[in-house]
Amino acid sequence: MYLLLIINPLINSLFSLLFGRYIGSKGTIFLTVFGMLVNFILSIIVFFEVALSSCPVYIKTFSWLNCEMLDFSWGFLFDTLTVVMLVVVNCVSLVVHLYSIDYMRTDPHKVRFFSYLSLFTFFMLILVTADNFVQMFVGWEGVGLCSYLLINFWHTRIQANKAAMKAVFINRVGDFGLLLGIFLIFWQFKTVNYLTVFSLVNYYHLNSLNFIVPFFNLDIYSLICIFLFIGVMGKSAQIGLHTWLPDAMEGPTPVSALIHAATMVTAGVFLLARCSPIFEYSPFVLSVITIFGAMTAFFCFSNSTCSK
Repeated sequence: MYLLLIINPLINSLFSLLFGRYIGSKGTIFLTVFGMLVNFILSIIVFFEVALSSCPVYIKTFSWLNCEMLDFSWGFLFDTLTVVMLVVVNCVSLVVHLYSIDYMRTDPHKVRFFSYLSLFTFFMLILVTADNFVQMFVGWEGVGLCSYLLINFWHTRIQANKAAMKAVFINRVGDFGLLLGIFLIFWQFKTVNYLTVFSLVNYYHLNSLNFIVPFFNLDIYSLICIFLFIGVMGKSAQIGLHTWLPDAMEGPTPVSALIHAATMVTAGVFLLARCSPIFEYSPFVLSVITIFGAMTAFFCFSNSTCSK
């Protein structure tokens, strides 16, 4: 049931892309919407078993890479944070799929659109259920790829092309910071597994990193948290890396709803919550996050007030 919850959107997306011309637009819509309904029901069941019954689940499928100390597998972690995000992601995706039925009824490329929506959901589920930073980064990049495909869905529009490219380039800045943070985590802990890293956090919080000159030391946890927060800024459109988000309106309205609502933008919030054991040891970065969050909220409020 747990693996079906993850793989179901991918199966629907690939089936729609490969056989959409045979089953038609109505068949594709029924397949993807019914698949999302099944996913939402499964997420409710998983939420009851894991969160309400206090029974976290860990599933390890197979080893992905095993090279000396670098060892990580395709594993899926279902704890309280994960199942809450599963309910949110599947609920929002289901509502967006339902709204898209009427909104895209006259579009000749409905099959491709619904396939992209399901693929977006699949990568979002990979992101929130990963048990290590590398697998999480796969979902992180997959969500970025699908956002490009969805924003640029009407690819004959020049503004849609520009908006999609802008989203890609700005998010690459954040992704590069996130990648540096993952590199530092592996350098410090010799692993990228969530459970192992978070269990060792207490033993390395006094370590520092010599930078350029011997007498200039940097707190390793603060450096890791800064790089992780740069990734969060790009994905969650915090002030400084926020300019791609308004241009995302060039895509169909359901795309804007899927990206603006409780999926892609909250991926950054999920990463902060997941890495909170590391952030707890860096009060300076917590202050920086508070300042940037307040500035973003004030900026959004002032813009909405001026638009009215």
